[in-house]
Amino acid sequence: MPERLVLHADARAWMAENPAPLQASVVTSLPDVSEMPNLGFDAWRAWFVEAARVVMRWVPREGAAIFFQSDIRYRGAWVDKAYLVLRAAETEGAGVLWHKIVCRLPPGTVSQGRASYSHMLCVSRTFRPPKHPGPDVLDAAGAMTWSKAMGVEACRVACQFLLDHTPTRVVVDPFCGHGTVLAVANALGLDAIGVEIAAKRCRTARRLVVELGPKAG
Repeated sequence: MPERLVLHADARAWMAENPAPLQASVVTSLPDVSEMPNLGFDAWRAWFVEAARVVMRWVPREGAAIFFQSDIRYRGAWVDKAYLVLRAAETEGAGVLWHKIVCRLPPGTVSQGRASYSHMLCVSRTFRPPKHPGPDVLDAAGAMTWSKAMGVEACRVACQFLLDHTPTRVVVDPFCGHGTVLAVANALGLDAIGVEIAAKRCRTARRLVVELGPKAG
């Protein structure tokens, strides 16, 4: 049976103290400014780029880091988190293997706050892009286990890619929230490690179980 370990810790501090396991990759969603009220916008933006860089450096060279990020409005202006991930990748000399748009709400939905779509970007320092990376647009993120979740189907696409195209056998989510990534990884037979700074979310992440339906297409 696949294993799951959920740690109550600060993600960046934990990664600094713990080298990545062999055959590990990351699937994660970095927190937005609303989740870090102790930082102002400029400080959060700098923190976001540096945190993405830390994740990219931490992943083994044969692995990949997949980021799932939803754009937001801040004081009326759009904040493009994919751009921030791309800045981090460029600084680290990493390549973007693929970039997908995931519909969180049906196309045509008018959003006043968080965007109705999310970006999902796969970044690697050495791994060559796959010949068949799959669709560029996912029409649904899947079931949401909480308001800021990635969505079960989005997690499945990310973890299935790692399983099929990389040596990954351990999926790590350093900002695991309620643990959707971990539960999906386990459902696909992969071990999972989650790190979460909120104790209540850790408890949820340790026990979350999801059922995967038939693969689309």
